[in-house]
Amino acid sequence: MDALIPLFVAIPLISAFLIMLLGKLVKGFHRYFAPLTLLALLVMAVYEFSGLGTSSIQYTMGGWAYEGGFPVGIFMVLDGFSALMLCIINLIGFIALFYSLSYIRKYTAEGNYYALFCLIIAGMNGVVLSGDLFNLFVFLEVSVISSYALVAFGVGKTELEASFKYQVLGGLASMLILLAIGLIYWKTKTLNIADVRNVLDSGYSKPFYIFIQVLLISGFGLKAAIIPFHAWLPDAHSSAPSPISAMLSGVLIKAVGIYVLIRLFFNMFVFSHEIAVVITVLGTVSMVIGALLALIQWDVKRLLAYSSISQIGLVVMAFGMGMILLAKGDNLPVASLAIAGGLYHLVNHAVFKGLLFLNAGALEHRLDTRDLKKMGGLAPVMPVTSSTSFMASMSISGIPPFNGFFSKLIIIIAAINGKFYLLATLAVVVSIVTLAYFLKFQRFAFFNKSPGKSLEKIKEVPFPMSFSMVFLAILCLALSLLAFPSINDAVLRPAINVLMQSDLYSTTILGL
Repeated sequence: MDALIPLFVAIPLISAFLIMLLGKLVKGFHRYFAPLTLLALLVMAVYEFSGLGTSSIQYTMGGWAYEGGFPVGIFMVLDGFSALMLCIINLIGFIALFYSLSYIRKYTAEGNYYALFCLIIAGMNGVVLSGDLFNLFVFLEVSVISSYALVAFGVGKTELEASFKYQVLGGLASMLILLAIGLIYWKTKTLNIADVRNVLDSGYSKPFYIFIQVLLISGFGLKAAIIPFHAWLPDAHSSAPSPISAMLSGVLIKAVGIYVLIRLFFNMFVFSHEIAVVITVLGTVSMVIGALLALIQWDVKRLLAYSSISQIGLVVMAFGMGMILLAKGDNLPVASLAIAGGLYHLVNHAVFKGLLFLNAGALEHRLDTRDLKKMGGLAPVMPVTSSTSFMASMSISGIPPFNGFFSKLIIIIAAINGKFYLLATLAVVVSIVTLAYFLKFQRFAFFNKSPGKSLEKIKEVPFPMSFSMVFLAILCLALSLLAFPSINDAVLRPAINVLMQSDLYSTTILGL
């Protein structure tokens, strides 16, 4: 199994090269080769996840591992958390790419699109597998630079402006992250995540420790679009092609933002009550303000973009609560429940927000508008888009029996049991606000027909787009099964254990 680990990066990198090379020689090569590449990666991810269990695997590039007792090689680590993320990345990637087969035809340079798509997948896979900070940064840049180009793929004024803003703030985030990595290396003389923890455990300067944590929160907060670091996200998500919007919201901000924050603060740093409170507050503020801003939007993709800020805030809040309880060293079952809720909602959000952006893409594909005020009465003529968007809207709003209800319920129960009563109340209120703006979306897009508006020329989107939406809608129901303890233990428990037993990551890799 360990021999497959580097292939998660190598295969999409080689595929991007082949698409650019052979795509010019063989007509339509990219349209067949790219989906097959993503399907192969998805099968590999599910295979690795199913066979991994609670163990972890490390792969050292070129056979270089230790020199003089120090980890000097490039480590790639597969554990319960990274394996779960690999499944999410490659699942949403495959569905978004299959959707693109019809959607992207209205753009030119299709080959460039598919090559960039493979690069963004390679970068995200590399981020979640990296066991050292430098290569994590390299893969992060591969994914975000590809995303800059994909946001601007329409080469219109709004796309280029959104991409420029995204690049400026993304560059600032990268600078903060690189500065933090440089300072860590200066202090610890190592970049291996497990070894950094081992060195910091033996003694550290608290002001320095807090300073690099603030740098990392700021840098990865920008990547994850946590308020107040969110300015780039509404423009980027609304201007990008819809399959790319689904990738940005569904997996990119999680892989290069939330995942890295969680990995570093749980497995590299010692828990700090002050930093845990900061993370919880940032998540709570994002959850509340993102929902309120989404409520006033009439551009459907901007509504979904602000909704992403709110939902990611809920995930960060859940992990923050877990960190606070772990820092105190008491109530560990509740800490485990909060982390379980955060992971569950992380998975759920990838599915229902990816679906919602594909729904928005279907509407824009047929109507050439994203303005809800110019829509209406589409349910009879676009039944697949209408029904799947309703399922996704109910799921993200936390309405049973859809998956979003159960992950939100777990987070709220954890907040109550952990005596975070204000956070529990805010989570309930935000769910009600979320239901309000998604009911507005349903009403103005699919019902509420304007007088005199002709719908005769409007029809459902092609099969690749319809299939992708139906598949994710079914997942919105299927993921409700994670609420059952036995299934939850099989899917989420390995990742929960990695985060709860924070020193297990370093001891496993270093063999301590």
